[in-house]
Amino acid sequence: MASLARSLRPAMRLLSSSRPVVTTKRGYADEMSFTFAAANQVYYVGANVKQVDVPSFSGSFGILPNHVPTLAVLKPGVVTVYEADGNKKEVFVSSGTVTINDDSSVQVLAEEACLVSELDKAACQDVLRKAESQLASASSEVEKAEAAIAVEVGQELVRAAA
Repeated sequence: MASLARSLRPAMRLLSSSRPVVTTKRGYADEMSFTFAAANQVYYVGANVKQVDVPSFSGSFGILPNHVPTLAVLKPGVVTVYEADGNKKEVFVSSGTVTINDDSSVQVLAEEACLVSELDKAACQDVLRKAESQLASASSEVEKAEAAIAVEVGQELVRAAA
């Protein structure tokens, strides 16, 4: 037991010593320029935001200032925007693209989009039921593929509206 106390003594001295704390300033911005538009509405144009989370076919990911330049295809799901004032906005997207540029600006272009707060749970469930019915009755490969996409969108709509 005494040997344990002896071996811990130097570590405890380091922890209790009053050494000055060195702080450094980050070398990147706290915010980034963000544009988000869909065919039916424009949500942001050059707005300063702190973070954007997007669902993509390569996996969902968060975007912070100074993110590596990227181009990704969006899958059905929720885009979450953390605004500079601390508010959070969630927007459902059916599909689209996200572009992250060298200057930390970000653009999201969606095929269709709707604020999650405006989604009607019953209507979303109806969309899913209709899509599943179309998939069950699809005869050609094209019809099956289109119906499968509609089912995926419907499932994500129901999940977002819950």
